[in-house]
Amino acid sequence: MPPRTTPDAPPGSARTRAVVCAAFLAVHAVYWFFAITDPGVGYGDVGLYQYWAWDGLENGVWPVLDFPWVYPALALVPVTLPGLVSTLEWEPYMAGWLALVTALNALATVALVRRAWLGAIWWIAFLAFLGPVAFGRIDAIIVPLAIGGLLLAAQRPRVAAVLLTVGAWIKVAPGALVVPLFAVARRRWRDVVVPAAAVCVAVIGLVAAGGGLRHVASFASAQEGRGLQLESVAASWWVASWITGGDAEGVYNEELITWEIMGPGTVVAADLLGWLLPLVAGALCLLVWRARGRLADAELLAWSGLALMLALIVTNKVGSPQFYAWVAAPVAVGLAGWARGGDDGETRADDEKVPDDGLRGWPGWLDWPLVAVWALVIAGLTHRIIPVGYFELVAGEAFVGWLLVARNVLALGLFALAVARLIAVGPRTAVRQRPAVGPRPAADRPA
Repeated sequence: MPPRTTPDAPPGSARTRAVVCAAFLAVHAVYWFFAITDPGVGYGDVGLYQYWAWDGLENGVWPVLDFPWVYPALALVPVTLPGLVSTLEWEPYMAGWLALVTALNALATVALVRRAWLGAIWWIAFLAFLGPVAFGRIDAIIVPLAIGGLLLAAQRPRVAAVLLTVGAWIKVAPGALVVPLFAVARRRWRDVVVPAAAVCVAVIGLVAAGGGLRHVASFASAQEGRGLQLESVAASWWVASWITGGDAEGVYNEELITWEIMGPGTVVAADLLGWLLPLVAGALCLLVWRARGRLADAELLAWSGLALMLALIVTNKVGSPQFYAWVAAPVAVGLAGWARGGDDGETRADDEKVPDDGLRGWPGWLDWPLVAVWALVIAGLTHRIIPVGYFELVAGEAFVGWLLVARNVLALGLFALAVARLIAVGPRTAVRQRPAVGPRPAADRPA
């Protein structure tokens, strides 16, 4: 495979880093401005976070500790931190929230620049394309953690496991990335399972100490009573029926404060998705395990991460727009690895045979640049639908309805591509006995 970048591409020249810095500041300044001046457009959830922070700090009533919550327990940390600035006034709380998000995004950007500037530029562009939901939802906290976890997987698997597990205790999605980390780790139990378990024990212990042990897993059942959300991928058929005058329609669920699609078969579809999601996730775990040693570790982490994140989206009866932020981590890291020509920074013994990148006839044009553009289109469509066209969507306007269907089809297509990439791997490398992620034991190091 020919080199894709000049030798100085990672981390890039001073001019390149200046461009990345300017782009980062410009995008964040724009969305800071919108958040402060017009918070109703895409930032409504922050008002809910403010209420929870106020209720806890002022009244001593905390989610998870005192009542079931839709989020895992560690989500209390990012929700509460801006409240230390103010819980009564909107602007200080919003500024505190955005400062937290900006700081985490900055750390992720710096980490990506150190790998390859192209990944950082794409990440900033993705934030701009996805819009307010990339800044005003709890998911804005976990995506930088996922980026850090994937980037640190090669040399610091324990830190990666901690970051991904902490992310999972804020919102579940990053926990899925522990699966490929486990698959490629050299010392799986010591470097992945033990750190992840330690985080879980610490979180559960803190919740128990606060008297909320009975609610510690309440987030797992929070979606059980939901119908098929209007924006979900599975709702596409009924959305198309609705906007073309069929027998489906959008219905507002006052209890859950969300729009759902109702029509023949929607209840059954919502129930089936509850079973389909774990089945698909389980099948993907088997594919990931099969691909270890056949696909280069950095590629396996990125492609399997993309497949798992999309699986959580396309098989979910909830179709919240912020879910699409999850794909940013594997795509940014995968694109950065592609820009480095496959140099993933792994440490290998001199006599270890490095597996090829598992092409096995895989067309070169179906690589990370295509995925990156594909993901940007999905992000841009999501932004156009929510928040820009949301009132048109819930009113059954055909144009925005078809945009939603197109976005969902693109998400399914990208999921299919990621799964196909995991299937299209070469034969297992016979010489290499262990995955390469993680430091080598002392006995394996050359004298």
